[in-house]
Amino acid sequence: MTRLLIAAGQHVTPEGIIDRYPNSYNHFVLPFVIGISFILVYLLIGLIRVLYHLTGEDRIKLLKSLFIPKTALKNLKDIFCDCLIHTKIWERKPLLGYMHSAIAFGWFMLIVLGHLEVALFAPRHLEGISEGSLYYPIFYRFFIWINPEHETLRGTVFFFLMDFFLLYVLSGIGLAMFKRVRSIALGMRHTTKPSLADRVALYCLWAIFPLRLLAESFTADLSGGSFLTKPVNWMFRAFFGNELNFMPTWWAYSICLGLFFLAMPFSRYMHILTEPLLILMRNAGLKVRKPRKGFAEAEIYACSSCGLCIDACPMNTQKKNLKYSSVYFIRFLRRHNNRKINEIADKCLMCGKCAAICPVGVNSPEIRRVQRETLNNSISYDYSYLDNIAEEKLTSEASAKGKVLYFAGCMSHLTPKIIKSVESLLKASGTEYEFMDKDSGICCGRPLMLAGKTEAARKTIQANKALIEASGCKTLLLSCPICLKVFKEEYGLKGIEILHYTQLVDKLVKEGKIAPQKGSVSMVYHDPCELGRGCGIYNEPRNVLSAIGDLKKAPKEKDESICCGYSLGSMTLEEKDRSKIAESSVDNLMAGNPECIVTACPMCYRAIRSKSPVPVKDFAEIVAENMKQ
Repeated sequence: MTRLLIAAGQHVTPEGIIDRYPNSYNHFVLPFVIGISFILVYLLIGLIRVLYHLTGEDRIKLLKSLFIPKTALKNLKDIFCDCLIHTKIWERKPLLGYMHSAIAFGWFMLIVLGHLEVALFAPRHLEGISEGSLYYPIFYRFFIWINPEHETLRGTVFFFLMDFFLLYVLSGIGLAMFKRVRSIALGMRHTTKPSLADRVALYCLWAIFPLRLLAESFTADLSGGSFLTKPVNWMFRAFFGNELNFMPTWWAYSICLGLFFLAMPFSRYMHILTEPLLILMRNAGLKVRKPRKGFAEAEIYACSSCGLCIDACPMNTQKKNLKYSSVYFIRFLRRHNNRKINEIADKCLMCGKCAAICPVGVNSPEIRRVQRETLNNSISYDYSYLDNIAEEKLTSEASAKGKVLYFAGCMSHLTPKIIKSVESLLKASGTEYEFMDKDSGICCGRPLMLAGKTEAARKTIQANKALIEASGCKTLLLSCPICLKVFKEEYGLKGIEILHYTQLVDKLVKEGKIAPQKGSVSMVYHDPCELGRGCGIYNEPRNVLSAIGDLKKAPKEKDESICCGYSLGSMTLEEKDRSKIAESSVDNLMAGNPECIVTACPMCYRAIRSKSPVPVKDFAEIVAENMKQ
């Protein structure tokens, strides 16, 4: 073999490497070169566009974050875990997680090992591109041939690792093919309908690694191989003879790579390249300011269209509403289909479940909110009444200096027993408090914000903020999660602790100021959207309820909790649709046959009670009923 190659004009190095250097070129590389050149130019233009649409403040914030050690480490961790290993999918759906990590991490390792092979076996070929070589490093096995008589242990280890990770990727590709036929086996009831570009990229992706296996196997007796490529080589030589015509396999491999990169920007697979940028921007603290520009554009192109949000969306209780899920909202934003965008943006309950389970972390509800804001900018409203209300309230409110200031909110006032229960707990614990909106009050502003009426929300927030700061309170207590979220995120109340009543009660129990009495009643707790996914409060109510009775688990709870259906977030969802969602939520809660359902949101309380076959209690209510005398 060595003599034949030397006669053909090849060169044998002392290490036993037979190469074609410096004429390392073959026309088959052109499809790959064209494809990779296109995607690199597209990425550069896209990056410039995204950065251009950021505000100057956001650009500076992003740049500074890259040099903060703590943020830089988090960036690396998130990119590795979310983009390569897909830990978020692993945690929820292990088989689906394996599929994604096999393709992503396996491909990454093939690239890394390919570079290392070049560096170890033919370091001078790292400069090959400058001399007309286009193998680097992806076609290394075609341009660098190993004399089997000089194969080293070092080479054997690398050949094994390359074959191992190629097999790893192929196992992921096999699962991806199976998923298209039976997605339920991988934990998905619904999948998205692929576009033409999606199909082209998908079929190319499916073909790339089988073709790589064939190409490297056809030349395994020349370029080296291991447990996977060598047996395939032996098998084909047994059928077709020792002189295999390997050029068609390398051409096919290069063409599939080129087509994949050409289709990538117009397909769901653009997320492979845009996810790292989204992670950097999110960790820098950037927020959505416009529905299709800047940070939002990075989120839109980072969406993988995996379809996990379809199963998560509470509106999937009716097939007709599947089209309103986040994945289709993002898709229409990419296509600039304004009619569909506006329709889907208005229907959403804004429960946040899609964002909680998204493996990429795309905050679709926030993009919807900004989209609604864009629509409302063309309508003029008179908000002067808010100034008048604020002025009247400022002259009449009692001082809460050094005390707890209790803000019940609109929905709590519609359920007076919640307010009575909260007050009874405050009195029982000896907590000094003032009732901010006992007679009347201004809405917290969250419903206006969800509707996209940001100017009205800001006016409302200013009025309430003036009242709260003038009171001199040290703690602001809320019984409505809707109020809690907006007070924590938008009010900027410096020096004032903001607590939900579940947090305060948990604290009072731990301090021994109130003592729940353990009973035998079995109960299940419903996590309200704004309290759980919105504010991350999951354990505090469970701590207290576990001290009262037998707390059962719901199949879907915490960040997977099912919305009650009556969220103020939806603009146009019909009553019958809301009712179906409420029924689905109750069915989930009743899976363990509890004697009682407990929730900590006045909106959820009213919705769940209307469908529940067992008593429904508010958190403060059941705690107040089970106090030691």
